[in-house]
Amino acid sequence: MAYDRHGENSGNGENSENGDNGRSGENNENGTAVVVGAGVGGLATAIGLRRAGWSVRVLEGRAALESYGTAFGIHPTAQSALDRLGVGEALRARALPYRRAHIRRTDGRVLAALPLERVERKAGRPELLVARPHLIDALLAELGRLGGVDVEYGQRLSDPRTLDADLVVGADGINSVVRTAHFGTRSGVRAVGTVAWIGIAGFETGIYGETWGDGRFFGMTPVEPGRTNWYAAVPEATTAGELRAAFEGWHDPVPRLLAETDPATWIRYEMRHLHPALPAFVTAGRIALVGDAAHAMTPNLGQGACTALLDAEALARAVAAHGRTGLPAALRAYDAERRRSAQRVALGSRTLHRFVTTRRPALRDALIGLLTP
Repeated sequence: MAYDRHGENSGNGENSENGDNGRSGENNENGTAVVVGAGVGGLATAIGLRRAGWSVRVLEGRAALESYGTAFGIHPTAQSALDRLGVGEALRARALPYRRAHIRRTDGRVLAALPLERVERKAGRPELLVARPHLIDALLAELGRLGGVDVEYGQRLSDPRTLDADLVVGADGINSVVRTAHFGTRSGVRAVGTVAWIGIAGFETGIYGETWGDGRFFGMTPVEPGRTNWYAAVPEATTAGELRAAFEGWHDPVPRLLAETDPATWIRYEMRHLHPALPAFVTAGRIALVGDAAHAMTPNLGQGACTALLDAEALARAVAAHGRTGLPAALRAYDAERRRSAQRVALGSRTLHRFVTTRRPALRDALIGLLTP
């Protein structure tokens, strides 16, 4: 491991009446940390810091974590980060390898293969797909195994600047209150004019990848044996009642997936990103952002969970290496390692979104043919 855990117990302190929380009660020589947000990035950060011996609290605004089944693609680099956090085996126990997928036209003609085989050859392991609840459960289980950290639900912060800890980590998503409080509002949430609907059908298609049409696209991935994860991206004005009609006439199994999934189980979200890019992921020598709070991106490259995991592990590793007294240096090291890389991924994802949703699909498809070996 890149860092070891010291000590078995940590105190969580007491909550103030308005949800703004004080420093943990334990006198921990390695420091105290408050992680705001209990998503993938927040839980992974808490695990890494706890393994480094820090006293950690996790504050979550929701009353309970949401459990829905969208599939996360976990790149080999993110798998390695999970290995270093002690969660790799739990991930692989519930994940499926993703080895073959294509980009298609609406009539089913293959335009290109996704580079999954190349990724596996280079990394020595395949991309993995895992249902979101399974990844969250694995992270929560590891946090519980380490001990001393409870996720404190229902903690909606009125002012994150009152949090009293050596380190405050904003892992609170695209609408991060930590980011707004400490980094201002110059970088903000921007909509891209597209909404996504996601669902899981109770059968396997054997056909995976994305189909690109005129201003819309449809994706399919395995998620668990006997089930298929799908996502449909359409102009933001498209309602649930119009979704099936929007993909009528597309190649099989696209209409069948929509027809055989109960609309009551569909999940809708607006595609948004953070713009302009932040000049830093850290500030004041004690504040750091990870995941969507730092670099929210459109989902086109499927890298949201991966970048959050890479952020979390890099931050914890830097903190472990520098210790409490070297925290400002640790945050500078984290920012140097992760900011440019994560922002390149975010830019690439936004650029791909524009390319995929163009209203000139014939030109796009021709370009794919020219660019694909």
